[in-house]
Amino acid sequence: MAGTSHGHTPAAWTGVIISFVGFCAGGVFMVGDSPVGFWASMGVVILGLVVGVIMRLMGLGMPKESAEMREAREAAGRAQVTARTPAAETQQHARA
Repeated sequence: MAGTSHGHTPAAWTGVIISFVGFCAGGVFMVGDSPVGFWASMGVVILGLVVGVIMRLMGLGMPKESAEMREAREAAGRAQVTARTPAAETQQHARA
């Protein structure tokens, strides 16, 4: 997914970091037998989700794909499939 920059946005990083801190704190409070602290930490996890969504809505997430880009991607995929057919391989071996 590196070619598509999947998740490499400020919105994704911020949401995941906040949620990760909440999960870590929740683990500590669970071991420490503190139900209030545990549930407060789960609230922090939800806060991470909310912050990530708000940042995405503010334009800090992945840009929406245009119709032209989608058509170009689909055409490139069809070209790759066509190039890999057995008939194309036979023609390539006949030329060699």
